[in-house]
Amino acid sequence: MFRSLHIAATGMAAQETQLESISNNIANGNTVGYKKQRVDFQDLLYQTIRAPGAPTGATTTSPTGLQLGSGVRVVSTSRVFSQGTVLTTNNPLDVAIEGNGFFVVQQNDGKPAYTRAGSLKTDPQGRIVTPEGLPLDPPITIPQGATNISIAANGKVSVTLPGETAPADVGQIQTANFVNPAGLQSVGHNLLVASTASGDAQVGEPGTDGRGALMQGATEQSNVDIVEEMVGMISAQRSYEINSKVITTADDMLRAATQMR
Repeated sequence: MFRSLHIAATGMAAQETQLESISNNIANGNTVGYKKQRVDFQDLLYQTIRAPGAPTGATTTSPTGLQLGSGVRVVSTSRVFSQGTVLTTNNPLDVAIEGNGFFVVQQNDGKPAYTRAGSLKTDPQGRIVTPEGLPLDPPITIPQGATNISIAANGKVSVTLPGETAPADVGQIQTANFVNPAGLQSVGHNLLVASTASGDAQVGEPGTDGRGALMQGATEQSNVDIVEEMVGMISAQRSYEINSKVITTADDMLRAATQMR
């Protein structure tokens, strides 16, 4: 009887985590480059009262066992890196990645971070930076007075300088790929950092070695499907309710047992 109380409690705690993940996905439904999270569950240890195949007689064995579970737990939260909708903005510094890969930016401590958010800007020094001022790595500077900023599919950045007619190359945007992008660690601000699970970054020219090409004048929107998240929210709510019903039922049974005369 007490076992069911604890099992149902683990189910309620797991569904709370599921709901928190869903709420974070919905909250970031309009965040550029956001990749939705998925909660992975795992059943807990079992008490084996009789193992499958245990002898039941001199010449017979049990075709099944008797094992009692102890509930569920959240084992991980992973990101789904499916392509988000590409929205045309016609802003020359908006860049979307079509396919795999991440923009490489330099954090304030000098370490690299990775992002899918391509809504880029220029700072007072002319460097191409994120909305929070983190420069691309390697850095690219737009000369003062330059016009007609062009970003090719392979990441080459060219501009028209004052008094010139031919475009001049000013830098090369590089992107990074990972063996296991789901192993990247989220640090907020649309940034991810490498971990031992993700492996080392494979940095190179967009459009090569499995890295996606770039599209100028567009941004990749969140890959969150609001309808799918709403269905998941209803499912989590019903699972939470039924687990709480188990606790109520077990409590009623315990009350009946204690009130027996």
